[in-house]
Amino acid sequence: MGEVMEMTEVLQSVSDLPVQDPPGEEFSAADLRWVKYASSEHHCDDVALIPYDRMEAFISGECNNPEYPTRFHIERGRKRERGTLKEVRSDDYLLYRMYWCSFGPENYGEGGTILPSRRYRLNTRNRAARPQSMRGCTCHFAIKRLYARPSLALIIYHERRHVNKSGFVCHGPLDRDAIGPGARKVPYVGSEIQQQTMSLIYLGVPEENILQTHIEGIQRYCGSDAKVDSLASQYVHKLGMIIKRSTHELDLDDQASIRMWVDRNKKSVFFHQDSTETDAFVLGIQTEWQLQQMIRFGHQNILASHSSFGVSKLKYPLHTILVFDSRQQALPVAWVITRSVTKHDTSRWMKALTSRIHSVDSNWRIGGFIIDDPTSELDPIRNVFSCPILFSLWHIRRTWLKNIIKKCSNTEVQREIFTQLGKFMYSIWSEKNPMDVLEQLFQDFVDQTTFIQYFKSFWVPKLEMWIDSIRNLPLASQESCGAIEGYHLKLKLKAYDDSQLDALQRVDWLVHKLTTELHSGYWLNLYADESGSFPEVKAEYIASTSWQRALHIPDEAVLFDHKEPLSAKVASQKDASQMRTVWNVGSEFSLCSCSWSMQGNLCKHVIKVNMMYAPRKDVQPSLSFQSFQRVLLDLWQKPLDDSFSLDLSVAWVMQMQERIQKVAELAASDGIAQVAGKLPIQWANKRGRRTAIRRTSPMCILPHSNGSVQRDLTLKRNRKRRRLSNFSG
Repeated sequence: MGEVMEMTEVLQSVSDLPVQDPPGEEFSAADLRWVKYASSEHHCDDVALIPYDRMEAFISGECNNPEYPTRFHIERGRKRERGTLKEVRSDDYLLYRMYWCSFGPENYGEGGTILPSRRYRLNTRNRAARPQSMRGCTCHFAIKRLYARPSLALIIYHERRHVNKSGFVCHGPLDRDAIGPGARKVPYVGSEIQQQTMSLIYLGVPEENILQTHIEGIQRYCGSDAKVDSLASQYVHKLGMIIKRSTHELDLDDQASIRMWVDRNKKSVFFHQDSTETDAFVLGIQTEWQLQQMIRFGHQNILASHSSFGVSKLKYPLHTILVFDSRQQALPVAWVITRSVTKHDTSRWMKALTSRIHSVDSNWRIGGFIIDDPTSELDPIRNVFSCPILFSLWHIRRTWLKNIIKKCSNTEVQREIFTQLGKFMYSIWSEKNPMDVLEQLFQDFVDQTTFIQYFKSFWVPKLEMWIDSIRNLPLASQESCGAIEGYHLKLKLKAYDDSQLDALQRVDWLVHKLTTELHSGYWLNLYADESGSFPEVKAEYIASTSWQRALHIPDEAVLFDHKEPLSAKVASQKDASQMRTVWNVGSEFSLCSCSWSMQGNLCKHVIKVNMMYAPRKDVQPSLSFQSFQRVLLDLWQKPLDDSFSLDLSVAWVMQMQERIQKVAELAASDGIAQVAGKLPIQWANKRGRRTAIRRTSPMCILPHSNGSVQRDLTLKRNRKRRRLSNFSG
């Protein structure tokens, strides 16, 4: 695995290392020249220096090792900002990540000793993550993005051999301890191939197509012959039979069945509280793949809450934590099954979730948290995540539109009522009393008794709570609302499209649905999008939200009528002779004549028309933009002339302006290095030594949590104790 430079002594400084940049799309350790390096932190490890932008190429090359095909996961990571070090050593890092072979470090074999080298045998107890793939492999390396030279990455290979603690090869074609006759000839099936095959089975793809895809996957590691094809066919058939015969009922008693599931899937459970006389039932589920996606897409980004799903149909409502991927699609990264919304229970499972993430990446933080229920407790979110909270209107818009269509038969009446409800929402930031607008609606449509009675009995008692949340919290954009609604529709389709409707009152059935069908579907969607495989799955995934579908409608297909300025027509992409009409243009409460909108959904025609209508000067801003203006005005309220409050208000506004400028600049640039290079140099005198530091980003001046402050105080106390100990004796 590469060539180690023959040296009489070990290098003590990274500055003496040459930068290596092997050609090709990917490269491995065998393509590098390794040098022994030792410091106070490292004990004589093999190191190499490469450009930082080739880091992914190196990791990919190590994964595709023909002798030890594997995947490397991030075992732990750390990060620091520029300007935080007083003295910089040659091997100090900006970003540190330790990558470990996915066949380790734990060994989940029977007795923790020897496991089969090829996973042709299945662990039916845990099919959600990486069953039987942990075999105690000790191969791991670390990558440091150097503090002094951010364009370079230092690779530190702690263990280059794929062996267990006993020194034996523990996976791959060279494993001699494989179990079963002819096991050394069984084709290698990695966790990625197995998850891909499982996802296709759960989605109902014909077995012939699954087998073809499976064989193409294993041919990356071994040649194709009749024996390989026969064994692959047996594997796919056996895996399909296991999935078809699997059941959610591990015990006739639902509570006992859940306890058994939790015991068998401890790596996928981040919080569990059994139901007692004093405690409510709470079950928090997060698979290893979901953990990786939450770290990847959630850091310095937006999390969203999809709450109270199945409150009237399921035994316990489902609460989902969502992140938004690179295409701004909502991706479920944690599920919480509970009926409890108390501050105590919410705080406990949120702390357990963040603790699990911080055990992998201690610097992980989010930029904001979107809620969709005004009854949600805000204090746990603020205390645990330390971030701003936004409010989404997707739920109230969808519920109002569905009930208008259901309880009012006349199309024109449906349109007028929905428009009036939109005016009610917009009046929240005006000088008008929103309840006066609502009272006018009741008078104008007094003949619509079914809808009016429903609205007065169900919504009027709650409206004050909703208005307070809308006034006090910034509103989420229409794109994020559409993404959350897209997840809701997919979840509803999977959960309620089942012949065993009596199973809705069992928690184990819901857990089985989430961790098998729904989890596999999202895994395959993201895999198809990033790998380029399964073009049809990728196309369907991209078009799964109305916002993405609206982007594919050409501007020429939208026609505005000058005689009716609040309506527009959109030509169908499949049949140009068909026209869809959008009413109340320019509002989030626009209504379209298409069948998708008539089901209560936010359709692509409404979004496209509002995109084109928004730049006009005479159009009122969207609800989310109005709430944003309200936040800025609240920060910049005019205090007493020349008072301290004026200084504080100006400081807040300037801080927000700088943060918005940095985020906008980062979004428009090719990478963070381009933005960091433009930061001005600030000279500071620290302990009599003049050093050059970068100006701290506005993102870093936010107050840290109490835990971080406590750690800082502890470090200072320990330092003082060490000083005093020097004088003793």
